Amino acid sequence: MNVVRFPQLAHWGAFTALVEDNRVIGCEPFARDPAPSDMLEAIPAMVHSPLRIARPAIREGWREGKERTGHDRFREVSWGEALDTVAGELARVRETFGHSAICGGSYGWASAGHVHGARSLLRRFLFLGGGCVDQVANYSFGAAQYVLPRVIGTFGPIAHGTDWPSIVKHTRLILAFGGLPLKNGQVTFGGGGTHSMEMWLRRAKDAGIDFVSISPLKSDAPDFLGAQWVPIRPNTDTALMLAMAHTLLTEERYDAAFISRYCTGFEPFRRYLLGLDDGVAKDAQWAAAITGVAAQTIHELAHRAAAARTIISCAWSLQRAHHGEQPYWAAVVLSAMLGGIGLPGGGFAFGYGSTNGTGVPRVEVAGPEMPLPLNPARAMIPVARIADMLLNPGASYAFNGRRYTFPDIHLIYWAGGNPFHHHQDLNRLRRAWQKPQTVIVHDSWWTATARHADIVLPATTFLERNDIGGSSRDTFILAMHRAIDPIGDAKNDFDIFRALAQRLGYERAFTEDRDEMGWCQWVYDRVRASATAKGVTLPGFQQFWAEGFVELPPPERDYVLFEDFRRDPERHPLKTPSGRIEIASDAIAEFADPDCPPHPTWIPPAEWLGSTAAQRFPLHLVTHQPASRLHAQMDPGPISRRRKIAEREPVRISPQDASARGIRDGDVVRLFNARGACLAGAVIDAGVMPGVVVMATGAWFDPADAAGEPERHGNPNVLTLDKGTSKLAQCCAAQTALVEVERRPFAPSRRRN
Repeated sequence: MNVVRFPQLAHWGAFTALVEDNRVIGCEPFARDPAPSDMLEAIPAMVHSPLRIARPAIREGWREGKERTGHDRFREVSWGEALDTVAGELARVRETFGHSAICGGSYGWASAGHVHGARSLLRRFLFLGGGCVDQVANYSFGAAQYVLPRVIGTFGPIAHGTDWPSIVKHTRLILAFGGLPLKNGQVTFGGGGTHSMEMWLRRAKDAGIDFVSISPLKSDAPDFLGAQWVPIRPNTDTALMLAMAHTLLTEERYDAAFISRYCTGFEPFRRYLLGLDDGVAKDAQWAAAITGVAAQTIHELAHRAAAARTIISCAWSLQRAHHGEQPYWAAVVLSAMLGGIGLPGGGFAFGYGSTNGTGVPRVEVAGPEMPLPLNPARAMIPVARIADMLLNPGASYAFNGRRYTFPDIHLIYWAGGNPFHHHQDLNRLRRAWQKPQTVIVHDSWWTATARHADIVLPATTFLERNDIGGSSRDTFILAMHRAIDPIGDAKNDFDIFRALAQRLGYERAFTEDRDEMGWCQWVYDRVRASATAKGVTLPGFQQFWAEGFVELPPPERDYVLFEDFRRDPERHPLKTPSGRIEIASDAIAEFADPDCPPHPTWIPPAEWLGSTAAQRFPLHLVTHQPASRLHAQMDPGPISRRRKIAEREPVRISPQDASARGIRDGDVVRLFNARGACLAGAVIDAGVMPGVVVMATGAWFDPADAAGEPERHGNPNVLTLDKGTSKLAQCCAAQTALVEVERRPFAPSRRRN
């Protein structure tokens, strides 16, 4: 047995690929990783999956303008024909309709490596060719990305909060809105050498920190924390925070000195809390009727937070909802009233339970990344508004305080990502997807997005190319050695775009005279230069490549969010108009958007358990990140398949709701609302609050052949709401969705993807 070992990296961690006869036979976790992901087990099966796209292919019926159904036949072609066709389409659309008729679609999770990051390469290629309609924001934390700069001058705390050592030493209470689920800590954008979330949580518990998990799901906090579980109706966290703020205000338990020195806009917020203008006091009794949390519990949470060094922690999921800007804004204001912002172990925290690396002590050295030119077309849309764009060309819309016009798209070029996984209301997206004349997709597998394309180009996986990876919040920079030859006729994205750029006359501008390894060295040298500027010495590229990784040293002292601002707000002002925390924002007030008022406000979402819509669809659907894959990646792999029920995605339901519907554990059920329906396998879970059902995202979209039939695999995005969070951020509102569930008396086996 001649096994060869190659250092490699995925978003779920570093590993060594074991290869025999050009086949990956296993993946050994990185020796320095204290909690490696079991998702590594699925890599060999996915790399050699029969679902791999073997050769370039063109959809039959494309030239005739036939509808994209997802069930179409494809004709395999040579690379020469495929590349000539793609280059010809790009040139035709640019010449006929202009650069803004091309949508550069991508989402950045295709590769942990940065040289072959599909999103970066696609944008580089299209920008150098004249530009395109780009996408801004993201599905993960897009609402926070646009509201936080208005409140605290930056959205940096989304990924870079107070270091865990400071929390362990100084914090006494963590109020975790959305919980701290360990499964999310197994994934890092750009990959990482260590999974440390569980280690830090255990240290925090051992240090005597108390935890409260405020979530519809008990499992959102690991059992070892012994956290108090406060079940809350989805999308109502803002009301709970406001009621806590009301308690602090009326009982004079808030830090008035902090508010006076470090904040602006408190007076209109105070009037709102007291109901002086609308006649409604935002007290605990008011919030109890909205949230389902007892008034006494709300008072107790406020009292405990005021009596100890407290962190108000929010998962990213809170702001993926209609009016998703409000809970993050309210969390900042509640933290300000507690007076802990800028103190060791105090203040607010975002994303500690949403991704690996948040709070990890790391010297501030730039992470690896590829350079990106400017977009000459100067055109963009918010990422979550793609269906709106396709369905409404020429329509006006508001975004971040300005008005824009949706472009008229004739060609979509998608490389990396899977919109038929991460977008909402997939039936609406399928209708919108008919608008372009041409859809070009790079993919490694026959995903739903590839099946809804016109031209499909097979891309290599990360094991079939050289690269360099690492996360901006991980202490390792990691080499990714090509372990096997490309499967079938697959090519890496860089070589595909280089060949297209050559046909279109700008190959040299695209490559800058560097090949794959030349770019690997260029990226590493930029990291090394950044380290040198911070007094950190890293080895040269050849030594790094041979050894497979470098580790950054720990920082000299704990990082505390807004510590400098707390010490001297005049010398270290925030990047807000006032230089202070904006409890009320004059800039947002000028937007006059009822969906995003000028201070934190409870606004009933379009769908929630207190709305009239709940009479027809009485269950709130919570969609979360899966434990068995990354988004939709590796869904056909062995780990994800083992967790299916009757080959369908599980849906968790409370015993009370299951009993009322005659549903038993393991039944195939139908989830439905006015937007669509899907099949799933029932799991009865006492840790789900009544009125809520829970599904992971990422089951490969498998629409039925017949109109009106449910999606067969259990993709919850046939049910979710495709609506912007507000006119400020226009981001994903996936957590705002009501459904009904019924037992399916007969459910034929699902068609294999």
